[in-house]
Amino acid sequence: MDRLSEKRLIIRLEETESTNSYLKQLLREKHLEEGSIVVADYQTGGRGQRGNSWISAKGKNLLFSLLIYPKNVFAKDQFIISRIASLAIKNTLDRFTHDICIKWPNDIYWKDKKIAGILIENDLKGNKIENTIIGIGLNLNQEIFPSELPNPVSLKQITGVTYNKESILNMLLHEFFILYRKLEQGKIGTIEIEEEYMHNLYRRDNYYWFKDANGKFLAKIVNTLPSGQLILKTPDDDNVRAYAFKEIVFVNE
Repeated sequence: MDRLSEKRLIIRLEETESTNSYLKQLLREKHLEEGSIVVADYQTGGRGQRGNSWISAKGKNLLFSLLIYPKNVFAKDQFIISRIASLAIKNTLDRFTHDICIKWPNDIYWKDKKIAGILIENDLKGNKIENTIIGIGLNLNQEIFPSELPNPVSLKQITGVTYNKESILNMLLHEFFILYRKLEQGKIGTIEIEEEYMHNLYRRDNYYWFKDANGKFLAKIVNTLPSGQLILKTPDDDNVRAYAFKEIVFVNE
């Protein structure tokens, strides 16, 4: 976590509606240093991708939002931030267990179960990103989940160990800023990050069932674009299909 200002805010809350919303409101009121974070024990209105809610037991899991100011990241290429955040979580969890992968666009899975989610909100200025708030919910120590959640899992359920949230937060931030600084300094290119993301993508190695507006179909993941679109290929022809975040659903068969 080099080069982070000592003036960055680190706010810890017992409860808030959403760490992303809290951090956005602070940013409206004054300038915040890059690396400022808001951590909460509980969110009353936690949000995920596609307008979904994020449900987490009080004090059991890691819930936080991080502020960055991406330099020279164009709006059309903003998915690179999502890739970096996803890889940072995976690299952190790889220290404790196997079979961690990234489900497009940026859910983190252990086998077929969801262990973490990311909500990224960008403020754009012209064709570039002015600031980015990265919200992360990581299931650490929760052992019982609501029945309406389809496939949750926590790191404690996997390993049987209770984890210190502060320690995991520091590891995760360290992993994030390693990749983020390398990209910023030109020590690693977007292509390398894209390749690493693809290599760790959930269900990338075969044909699986998906569902779009026209119904269910069998396809294979062949790529993800800088815009974030998922590229699929069906087994019966050479045509490929491109999907944005809300246009396609993974189907469990």
